[in-house]
Amino acid sequence: MADRLYLDHAATTPMLPEARDAVAAGMAHWANPSSPHAEGRAARAALERARREIAAAYDWRGEVLLTSGASESLAIALGRSVIERRVIGATEHDAAIRAAPCAEFVPVGPDGVIDCAALAMSLATPGLVAVQWANSETGVRQPLAEIASIVHAAGGLLLVDAAQMPAGVDPDLAGLADFIAISAHKRGGPPGIGALLVRDLATLSPVGGQERGYRAGTENLPGALGYAAALAVPEPVGRLAALRSRLDDAIARSGGEIVAAGAVRHPAIGSYRMHGAAAATQLIRFDMAGIAVSAGSACSSGSMKPSHVLTAMGWDTDASREVIRVSFGRAATEADVDRFIAEWRSIARGMGRFAA
Repeated sequence: MADRLYLDHAATTPMLPEARDAVAAGMAHWANPSSPHAEGRAARAALERARREIAAAYDWRGEVLLTSGASESLAIALGRSVIERRVIGATEHDAAIRAAPCAEFVPVGPDGVIDCAALAMSLATPGLVAVQWANSETGVRQPLAEIASIVHAAGGLLLVDAAQMPAGVDPDLAGLADFIAISAHKRGGPPGIGALLVRDLATLSPVGGQERGYRAGTENLPGALGYAAALAVPEPVGRLAALRSRLDDAIARSGGEIVAAGAVRHPAIGSYRMHGAAAATQLIRFDMAGIAVSAGSACSSGSMKPSHVLTAMGWDTDASREVIRVSFGRAATEADVDRFIAEWRSIARGMGRFAA
């Protein structure tokens, strides 16, 4: 696998060595953190230290409820917020849509950005509004300051799915959101651990059990330690943004189409259309060439169903089936971009879609 090129970091990122070491160390704290004896107290102390470190990484001064990941965090906020209405952006992750089956949807424009005028009109009655920091499929960023102003002026609450956000990259988010859903395995941490950041626990209905009474089950101490360790390793956001820009330029020169090219986008996520080439065919060809990419959202990379995200942006079904997603990790290089582009051009030439 050494010669494989992995470009699907929006789905999951390989665990950092620091996170693996912290998980291994966490196995020594085998006691239940809720137990009153010395072993349990030691486990609890380690867990609370990790909780504080996770909060600090996101500059969060509210509560941190440890969960199994962003999907569970979304489910807790959308399922138990004391505000009855649920309002969701039309391009939100499937996990948010499943967690709020009766939600009202706010449209987006062709660039994937929320229609803020429509959002304001929909909030005559306050609601819990859920949006992504960056769309996991297209990378499109939302104008969170404007959205937060609209939501809070209407007496509502804002839930931000920040699973794709590098910690510390958006210092304003902590002051805008009432809830933030985050996930370790998107940031080089272990799978099976995440958190819901909560500004005020009074805005959630408790159910008893762990995590201040807002989650059932025994805490994942090794996972929490691994997550905290991963967040302590800075992400090279500027370098990744430069690589994505290099890829955008090469795709455009190669006859491809950049999804939401004019929007503010995630520094490491891009979606691209190869006209006339089914995404399934592209994924197979790239995989055979030793390059892992994906299509669709971060948690359904293998799905070949039509993209509800692209549909909401006005794409027709045939066009959306020709779009793949590329997402970079910390170790990505210009040589990786060039290798991907060489294969893109090879596939396009073979299908008569690129003659240069």
